[in-house]
Amino acid sequence: MDKKNKSGSGFAGWFAKTSDTNLLLTITITVFFLMYIGAIVFQGKGFLKAQTFFNILNANAALIITSVGLSIVMICGGIDISVGGVVALVSMSCAVYLDFHDGNIFGAIMIAVGIGLAFGVVQGLLVAYLDIQPFIVTLAGMFFARGMTTIVHTAPFNVKNEAFVELKDTRVVVPGFGSVNRLGNYVNAYVEIGVLVAILVVIVFFVVLRWTRLGRGFYAVGGNSQSALMLGINVRRTKFMSHLICGLLAGIAGFVYFLHVGSGSASHASGMEMNAIASSIIGGTLLTGGVGNVIGTLFGVLSLSTIQNIVSSAGLGQAWWTGITIAGMLCLFLVIQSVVMVNKKKLLAK
Repeated sequence: MDKKNKSGSGFAGWFAKTSDTNLLLTITITVFFLMYIGAIVFQGKGFLKAQTFFNILNANAALIITSVGLSIVMICGGIDISVGGVVALVSMSCAVYLDFHDGNIFGAIMIAVGIGLAFGVVQGLLVAYLDIQPFIVTLAGMFFARGMTTIVHTAPFNVKNEAFVELKDTRVVVPGFGSVNRLGNYVNAYVEIGVLVAILVVIVFFVVLRWTRLGRGFYAVGGNSQSALMLGINVRRTKFMSHLICGLLAGIAGFVYFLHVGSGSASHASGMEMNAIASSIIGGTLLTGGVGNVIGTLFGVLSLSTIQNIVSSAGLGQAWWTGITIAGMLCLFLVIQSVVMVNKKKLLAK
């Protein structure tokens, strides 16, 4: 009786009762705020400006959307490393359509969504209904997308379509967060349109994962597919839907990325799939499946981008320092996740 009281009250009780998903989410958010406060203290007051934070969102809106899609696949027990290639293909295809074929914005959006859905459908069918390993399927998808990007157009170029340029340059003012520049003028804080899309995607799929049957199915299949099958969940269809959603979001992310860079290039979104996986893991999504939260994924992207800004502000802007820092951060979160999960199991076993 005493043991129950000890483990059922205070921090130990909260620790034992909190779900794995919420526990890892709490750790991710805590680490992000500690990191950002550390950046303010040690790197100067530049991080105090709201626009510095908004610029992180502006630069990573497409990565947020891509990471949400990847988190859903990982929660369901899979993986998708084709997303970076899909983003590059969408960006190049939309650029060629708008500049070389006198296209319009609506048509470009339809191209982006169509490409994303095509990859999601094909890869979902191969993984869910032919039982091919998702890593192999999406590796082939990555190579195919990168190859098709070069076929669509070889040389990089900036898009000059007037309607697109106007949309690209549109800024959404965030009231109350402006600052005074060096000339003494007040400058409004702003975000790009892509940030609004990214936030909407996070909200929609937070609701889907938390309060819909499909969302609960993702967790059940990722946690234990055999148990999910016994509960009456259509495992194959659930896996297919996870890849379909991931493909769709990769297509949307491709257009958001295109809105940010305003150009087409075969080298676009290079390494985005690895950054998306890292962001999902830092955000508390386990590679083993069944655990994850898109809010955590959002903070995973913010954490990854913040550490990159800290490294750059410290005068270590070389690519290898950024890579080393990300690797260290990823290993740190993997160790934290492992320690937390092991200790929780021990506590529950008492």
